[in-house]
Amino acid sequence: MVHMFNSPSNSPAHIDLFGLSIDALTFDEAIESLCACIGQRPSRVVVTPNVDHVISLHDNHVLKQTYATAEFQFADGMPLVWASRLLGKPLPARVTGADLFVKLCKIATSQHWHVAVIGGMPGQEAELIRLFSRNFPNLRLSLHSPQLGFDHEGSSGKTAANWVNAIAPDLVFVCLGFPRQELWAFQERPTLNTSLIFGVGASMEFALGLASRAPYWMQRCGMEWVWRLLSNPRKLWRRYLVRGPRFLKIIWQEWLKHR
Repeated sequence: MVHMFNSPSNSPAHIDLFGLSIDALTFDEAIESLCACIGQRPSRVVVTPNVDHVISLHDNHVLKQTYATAEFQFADGMPLVWASRLLGKPLPARVTGADLFVKLCKIATSQHWHVAVIGGMPGQEAELIRLFSRNFPNLRLSLHSPQLGFDHEGSSGKTAANWVNAIAPDLVFVCLGFPRQELWAFQERPTLNTSLIFGVGASMEFALGLASRAPYWMQRCGMEWVWRLLSNPRKLWRRYLVRGPRFLKIIWQEWLKHR
């Protein structure tokens, strides 16, 4: 079956929250809006802010100004959706980078779109391509694994941009972690030969079975962070147990600003 994607007749609604303009769309509406952009230029950047992003943006005004220029901004975590309801600006649903990654790879297969992925450990490209073939048969995939210590402003960032421009994919997933992946996307957006650039963090690992995502019930009730913390406490304890509670203060400040 061939799917036809048309540009939405009306501009999607946005919710002003935490200095961002978050798209007030359901997951299906988000997919429809993104698919309508395939084949268009210039490139559009897609970000999926979560609690950790909001805290980092609160601490770095320059980063927030840059991040806020993304053409698509989807709330990745349930805490952001809950905060939007508490503040009287309800978002309809969460739209996660991990879910977008899987759904768009499936659509890309049926539409014969060319997908580029930037991420993974150097030297493991063959294994990653094998896993993509197993999970997304017949996907037109190109993979670039930068050297460790990726510098979006340095030679590794320029090499990645040149690689994308040489193959001209329909969409690019950047799996390098926040904020490096977003900073690279914003820097290269004006001249990158693609339609959509996504910063999706660990989404590739989840999609390929290299990391386990929380059960669906935990995702629905906003407990995915507990699963991730228990899966990798050494790496994530500070994010969730030290930085995470600061989100409550940010919500309070947001409420005072808009009361």
